[in-house]
Amino acid sequence: MNTITLGDITLTRVREYFGPVGMTPETFFPDSPAKAWEDHRAMLVPDFLDDGTRIVNSAIQTWLLRSEGRTILVDTGVGNHKERPYAPVWSRMDTGFLDNLARAGVRPEDVDIVINTHLHIDHVGWNTYLDGRTWVPTFPNATYLMPKDDFDFWNPENGHTSVLGRGNQNVFEDSVAPVHRAGRTLLWEGSHRIDAGLRLESAPGHTPGSSVLILTSGTDRAVFVGDLLHSPVQVLEPDSNSCFCEDPAQARATRRKVLGWAADNNALVVPAHLGGHGAAEVVRDGSTFAIKGWAPFAPYTEQG
Repeated sequence: MNTITLGDITLTRVREYFGPVGMTPETFFPDSPAKAWEDHRAMLVPDFLDDGTRIVNSAIQTWLLRSEGRTILVDTGVGNHKERPYAPVWSRMDTGFLDNLARAGVRPEDVDIVINTHLHIDHVGWNTYLDGRTWVPTFPNATYLMPKDDFDFWNPENGHTSVLGRGNQNVFEDSVAPVHRAGRTLLWEGSHRIDAGLRLESAPGHTPGSSVLILTSGTDRAVFVGDLLHSPVQVLEPDSNSCFCEDPAQARATRRKVLGWAADNNALVVPAHLGGHGAAEVVRDGSTFAIKGWAPFAPYTEQG
C-alpha cells in the first residue's frame, strides 16, 4: 500500500531513492546514545540500518497530498543531473522519480502546490529540471511555498555560514532561484494556511526556516516533520540531533514540542526520510516518547 486516507485528504508516498547514505549512527547522530542503537536493533534493521555495514539507510521521497481538489507535493528530493561536489552521494542522480509520480496519477503540470519544508539539498531537487542548459520549474503551474527564513539563509548573496560547510553548494542556484525568478514562489513567515485541513508552521532548529505541515481533517491528525526526525531513534531519544542541525539546542526543543503535540493529539508523525512504514503514531513515555504503531505503507525493503 502506498496511499492512505486521512479524513478527506489522501496521502501517497512517492519514492525517489532508498538505501545507504554513507554514514554510521555515530556520524549521522553524534549525540545519540550508542546503547539505543543496540537495544532497538530489531526495530531498526533492515529498514533504518544495515546490519552488516552499520550504515544508516534512508529514504528520499515526496509526500503527495490531494486536498480540496488540489494536488500538493511535500518536499521534492534530490533531483536529477545536479552537480553536488561536496555531497557526492547526491551528485548527478538519474532516477525515475517523475515516472513514479506518474504512476501515482500525477503529471508535472497537474501539481498545484509544492511545499519545501526547508531548503536542504535533498528537499528541493525536483523543484527544477534541466531544459537544455537551463534549470526551469518542474511543476510549471504550481505555487512553491518556501520558508522566507530559509530562503534568506541559503541565498549566497547574504553570506551566511552553515554547519554543512559547502554541502549545500549549488542548491540555491539550481533548485531555488530559478523558481523564484519564474515568479512561482510564495515566501511565508510564521505560519501559512493552505486550506481548511492544512497549515504550515515554523519549526526552526534544523535550519532557521525549517517548518512542519499540520493536517487536521475529520478526526484524523498528522504532522509532516521534514528533518526533525531522520530515524526512529530520535523518537525514543528526542535530544539526539542529526549532524546537520544548524541550532542544536533549538532543534531539540522543537523536536520535543512537535512530538508532544503529536502524542497529545494522536497524530501520525510523517518524517521526510523514514524507510520502513514511513510514518508512526507516538505516545509519551516518561520524559521521552515511544512508537505506538506504524502507518500501513509497505516498506521499501519488501518492494524490491
